[in-house]
Parts: sequence; structure tokens; C-alpha cells
Amino acid sequence: MPSSPLLDSDLPLVAAPMAGGPSTPALAAAVGDAGGFAFWPAGYLSAEAFAADLGAAHAGAGSGTGAGPGAGGRSFGVNLFVPQDGAIEPAAFRAYADALRGEAEALGVDLPAVPRHDDDAWRDKVDLLLADPAAVVSLTFGLPGRADIAALRRAGSRVLATVTTADEARAAEEAGVDGFVVQGPRAGGHSGTFDPRRPIGDGPTADVVRAVRAVSGLPVVAGGGVDGPDAVRALLAAGAEAVAVGTLLLRATEAGTSATHRGALADPAYTRTTVTHCFTGRPARALANGFAARHHAEAPYGYPELHHLTRDLRRAAARAGDPERLHLWAGTGYRAAREAAAATIVSELAAGL
Repeated sequence: MPSSPLLDSDLPLVAAPMAGGPSTPALAAAVGDAGGFAFWPAGYLSAEAFAADLGAAHAGAGSGTGAGPGAGGRSFGVNLFVPQDGAIEPAAFRAYADALRGEAEALGVDLPAVPRHDDDAWRDKVDLLLADPAAVVSLTFGLPGRADIAALRRAGSRVLATVTTADEARAAEEAGVDGFVVQGPRAGGHSGTFDPRRPIGDGPTADVVRAVRAVSGLPVVAGGGVDGPDAVRALLAAGAEAVAVGTLLLRATEAGTSATHRGALADPAYTRTTVTHCFTGRPARALANGFAARHHAEAPYGYPELHHLTRDLRRAAARAGDPERLHLWAGTGYRAAREAAAATIVSELAAGL
């Protein structure tokens, strides 16, 4: 059975970082114990919360207590959101906020009056990783300065850039990364595209892997649309060293996915996914629901301003059991997601390897 030297794992299977709740220490530990490799999401966390998580991960790696992503002595990865340039026009922000008033009132939520732009505590998180390195650091939403990539590598981390096209892979290699996370257009959640306004499409991930492999010899972790062991084998055959899985773990016993999101993934009323920027200002694949239908066309681009605008609304929807106003992130393979222990899901995906 093939292993993944790039990720120091027994199996070429990766738990994708799912920020905002679905990724938990228990899920990461279970995937690692099953022979896979787990990424921990730093996105949305304060520097203080990330420092606590990083410390717990290293403690688990050293003690084998099952306490976090590095539990059982296994190495782990950390995913960082690269800061976004620019800011949304205030008038566009106000217009969209006005369009969402009815949604917010239905859930008893007050919307922010002014846009908020931040860098997700980038500098603090990088400094923490320089002082306390993870085995692998993956980058999403573009490329930081070359100095940051070089510093992370000098600290001992292998740095992977999330790319969605061959051109992005070329730019990432020139910036000095060690490899790529090739994200296909069928992946759930946010697209890692460098250009948020680029149409995402719905082509197979294997095509993107082959396009990237044609322009670079750096190793590839591939993800997007994985719905079972056949998809894993196809991506490995296309040239990936390992395969990342997110949507299939959303209903895992150990995942922190909300009950509302879990229920929607199994609800036959949700028949398709859609790519929309109406929730956060960046394109993301989700189950097509009422909020996306009502607001996709009028939503401006602007991350993280729209993320902050809709965050409390989405949290309230999850608490209220309202899937029609919640960001139901899901890749095209969501029908294969089921309630099961993470170890069982990993074992099934490894069948035939």
C-alpha cells in the first residue's frame, strides 16, 4: 500500500483543513491513527487560539495521548489563509448589507455597519510557526512574500501552495514552495484560486493535476470531488502523491460539523452544489440553498469583509436549524458522505491501494 513521503504518512490520504468548526483535534487524531495525514486550519482563529492549538498539537505528537493533530507521534500540517489585497468599496458593502436585512431580521441578528478588513493575524501566526514549526504548512488564497515562504522552510516546514491552475503552480514554484495542493473545481468550501473573480467551473480534478504536472516536477496533493476509492486511485494515477478529503469527513463521528449542516448533506431535498461568493466574498462550493439563490447575483466580491458581514447571520442559522440561510459547504461528492468513524472512512478510501 503506497505511503506519502512528502507528508510522512502511512497512507496517501489527507484530512483537508476545514476551518470554522468541522476540523477538530479528535478528527485529526483519528485520521492520523488510521494512517493518514491531518491538516489543522489556522484560518479564522485568533493568534492566541492558534498558539493554544499549536501547543496542543505538539504535545500530542510528543506524548501519543491522542490530544490533537499530532497525536500518536505523527507529524501534522497547518493551513494558513494568505492575506488578501485591497478592500471592498464602502458603497457596495452598504448595498449588500441592506439586501441582507430581511435575512438578519428573520434570525434576530444585527449586521455590521461598516466593512472590516483584516489579515487573519498572518504575521503572528507565521511567527508562531517559525518558533514552533509544523511538519508541513499549506497556503490558501494566493502567495505571500517569498521571504515568508523561505523563513518557514528554514524553520523546518515543507511549504505547499494551494493552486487551481497550471499558471498558479508556475508562480508558486517561482516563489520557492516545496509542492502543491492541487484543488480541483469540484472541491467543497472555498476555492483557493488566486483570482476570486475567475469562473471556477466543474471539471475533474485529475485534469488539473495533469496540467500542473506538465509544468512542474514538484510533488502534488490533490483534492476535489472525491467520492470514494475509485476517485482516490484516479488522482494517484494522474500524478498526485496523496489525495485530500474534506466533504467525505464532514459527517464523520469526530467532526465538528453543525447538526444543521450534517442534516442538509443527507437531505434528499438538496440535489446539487453551486459555486457562490455570496456568503464570504470569495467563491466557494456549497449545497444550493435559498440564500445562494436569493443573493448570489447581487453579492459583491470582497473577502474577508463579506465573511465578517454574514458571520453572525450564518452562526445563528446553524443554531436555529435553518439550512436555507447557512453556508452548506460541500464538494460534488457530498452524496457519498455518511455518518461513520473517521477510521472507517479512511479505510474505505484506501481500498485497493
